[in-house]
Amino acid sequence: MPAPLPAPTFDAAAAYPEVNDLRKALDAADWPAVQAVFADRDADGRTLLVGAAGDQVGTEPFLRRVYDAHPTDQLAGTLLGNQLIRAGWRIRSAYRAQHVSRAQFEQFHEHLRRAERVLIDVTARYPDDAAAWTQRITLARGLQLGQNEARRRYDRLAREHPHHAPAQAALLQQLCPKWSGDWDRAFAFARECAQAAPAGAPNAVLVAEAHLERWLDFDTQRERTAYLRSTPVVDEVMQAGQRSVLHPDFVDRSGWVWVRSTFALMFSLTEQWPAAASQFTALGNLGTEYPWAYVDDAEGYTKYRAKAYAKGGQS
Repeated sequence: MPAPLPAPTFDAAAAYPEVNDLRKALDAADWPAVQAVFADRDADGRTLLVGAAGDQVGTEPFLRRVYDAHPTDQLAGTLLGNQLIRAGWRIRSAYRAQHVSRAQFEQFHEHLRRAERVLIDVTARYPDDAAAWTQRITLARGLQLGQNEARRRYDRLAREHPHHAPAQAALLQQLCPKWSGDWDRAFAFARECAQAAPAGAPNAVLVAEAHLERWLDFDTQRERTAYLRSTPVVDEVMQAGQRSVLHPDFVDRSGWVWVRSTFALMFSLTEQWPAAASQFTALGNLGTEYPWAYVDDAEGYTKYRAKAYAKGGQS
């Protein structure tokens, strides 16, 4: 009997050891140690770490003290702003708007307004801060500032970082119908990002994400199945993979687990099993909450990994 496959983990520290260093520094309220973790990180690495810090509940008082003492500190402002956003979103929950109470919305928006005030100052002082601008794109969505304002924020970031995939993913969500967008704009933006980035870059994941969001938006299982089996969808998902994770120049840099996870799922959903198996092999037992939360989290990961290896071969 073959050895059982390891259970998946969605813990970012399993893929990125620096996340664990950051957690320890935040737990210890050690600001110099926090700064040391961020030292010399590129835009993608910085954005990933800012996101990981936001997942750490209970750090707002510490970050507020640091920010109040050093209100022009770029990192302090970015981390505090992101912590406020994440705290607000936890209050709101991931449910659709009709299932969120008025009190939840009030607290949610109050957190986001506080984050906006902090991050406006950060981006005014440091207009090349990709992590701060990425958070402001998310803020535009949460505060319902509209498509034009979200796009303005992305375009401002793109002047300095034209292929920043986390920011592109944040704007893609805004462009989907669930956030008052439409599918034409969502797919146009995803394809634009994929084509503009160099071959082997992660940005073509936006195309896979757009198809994932479109699949989820159908009302019936029959419609969903038909969509995933249509030749244009199958072909475009594969072409996006060939431009990114299947390209020989693709490198597992910051954010790679999210990118490979998305392709592992979309290759599975479109029944392109050898390609799916290649991504699960690259992942090992690593994954990210998004996109696996859309298919029953670890249970979905395990199910599709087993199918990929059975039907596509374990490479």
